[in-house]
Amino acid sequence: MNRVSINLKSAVTALFVFLWLSAPAMSDVVFPRGQLAFETTAGERITIDVEWALTAEQRARGLMERPELPDRTGMLFDFGETRMVTMWMANTPASLDMIFIDETGRIVRIAERTTPLSESIVSSSEPIRYALEIRGGHAKELGLDITARLVLPLGLPQ
Repeated sequence: MNRVSINLKSAVTALFVFLWLSAPAMSDVVFPRGQLAFETTAGERITIDVEWALTAEQRARGLMERPELPDRTGMLFDFGETRMVTMWMANTPASLDMIFIDETGRIVRIAERTTPLSESIVSSSEPIRYALEIRGGHAKELGLDITARLVLPLGLPQ
């Protein structure tokens, strides 16, 4: 086993222990709400009602234990800086589309129809600032692809 896989296993194990130990406290996590928009190359504006995951506690909780998401709703994770991001679906029973977005609003990757309850790592593939999670398959239904852009500035809740 090489050093990279040992480090990855250690990181995943540490995250699992953190989430397990903080599960009761995380059930009380509150998310501010707002709206964001994407513009397609055809000039269409797509709006989505989101919960904002701005703090480490909010990002750790995410959409865990939610059985479904209504259309045009989701959760936007703001990492506060541009960096590589990995996510997973542990404790998330609904399939999601994960839309990875850089600091300029460019969609760099869409991980479509992620596997519910999976501990497999989903990577942004390149440094990003934001990740948007919506119902699995909904990105395609809305016409979101890597040519659409997130409208900035976001007007994040304070």
